[in-house]
Amino acid sequence: MEYFKRISGLTPLAVLVAVASNPALAAGAFESSSKWMTGDWGGARTELLDKGYDFTLDYVGEAATNLHGGYNDDRTARYSDQFALGMKLDLQKILGWHDAEFKLAITERSGRNLSNDRISDPRAGQFSSVQEVWGRGQTWRLTQMWIKQKYFDGALDVKVGRFGEGEDFNSFPCDFQNLAFCGSQVGNWVGGIWYNWPVSQWAMRVKYNITPEFFAQVGVFEQNPSNLETGNGFKLSGSGTKGMILPVELVWSPQVSGLPGEYRLGYYYSTAKADDISDPDRTHSSKHGWWVVAQQQVTAHKGDANRGLSLFANFTVHDKDTNVVDNYQQVGLVYKGAFDGRPKDDIGFGVARIHVNDDVKKRAELINAGNGIDDYDNPAFVPIQRSEYNAELYYGFHVTDWLTVRPNLQYIKSPGGVDEVDNALVAGIKVQSSF
Repeated sequence: MEYFKRISGLTPLAVLVAVASNPALAAGAFESSSKWMTGDWGGARTELLDKGYDFTLDYVGEAATNLHGGYNDDRTARYSDQFALGMKLDLQKILGWHDAEFKLAITERSGRNLSNDRISDPRAGQFSSVQEVWGRGQTWRLTQMWIKQKYFDGALDVKVGRFGEGEDFNSFPCDFQNLAFCGSQVGNWVGGIWYNWPVSQWAMRVKYNITPEFFAQVGVFEQNPSNLETGNGFKLSGSGTKGMILPVELVWSPQVSGLPGEYRLGYYYSTAKADDISDPDRTHSSKHGWWVVAQQQVTAHKGDANRGLSLFANFTVHDKDTNVVDNYQQVGLVYKGAFDGRPKDDIGFGVARIHVNDDVKKRAELINAGNGIDDYDNPAFVPIQRSEYNAELYYGFHVTDWLTVRPNLQYIKSPGGVDEVDNALVAGIKVQSSF
């Protein structure tokens, strides 16, 4: 304790440096019951949390190998990963600012994606991805920088700064490795306007809690395609903005027989001009779509509500005039604590269908007819896209409270919606850790 008395007057950053550099405080590192791999730093980390300072360093790594099928059936493996360095400040504890908090997160992605290199026809691509952590540029990004303030005893919640739509709207867990079962699905199928993690843009979200189980929220997000560029990971200016995307959502979180659930119904509207799918010389003044998300725990394992079976479903519908994917459906289940000897492990299974707009297929047929090409193997042939199907089965080993490892099997039918591409079987493994 004498050591902590000496550093108690330092700034939080100085405390972190002092603690990390003192080998005497290594006790607790790698303990299975700790939330962090590096432990509690002899109590300093808990002390910082009590004072309102929460510092995090999280890691996600995903490996995948093609066992069978795909556009290129040469066997290989690919690895992608992400580091996320975060800081969350309780401004009420630190500054006396009632019901306010600040969040900052910087991410770094690297690696390669098996979907691009083996599974999909490069002329068409794959809609989903067997490694969800890959994408949006393998680079450093400012992913979160926002301040949140609550009013009227927490009934009204206002968040302003830089963040992505999927952080609040159409949000969904990301335990699966296949992108079709991870995170906000709207952003996966209208990615040209709706930017999921790790991309951020200037935004404001206003939420009102109507009852303890029911709230409504609306947002205003900058629609700026330049934020997607690899060199603009820390861009703060509004140059390149094309318009705004306006999401609205109703969220109900009931307890059914004492078991938690969450149901979301939402709609988005983009004010930016959008190209027509059938006629590239024609534009539309706006773009829109809607979604439904349902998650419900339906059983408790031997009376323990922390264990049991949960069901989930996602549905999105998009503007047929302007979007390549016009609808998407997903269903699945997760069972937590199926085995008494492994009460924190989980098993997940999901199936998804990604439907390509019929106008995309018709346009490809017209291009091929105009070029006099009907042979799929001709390099100039434009692949005909219909629907892509993805399925994943995983088992999550809760190795420690700071490390989860999820080996998985994935099956992709008609990658990119192209029936001529062989259905693919992929083995993967996802590692999630908090340092």
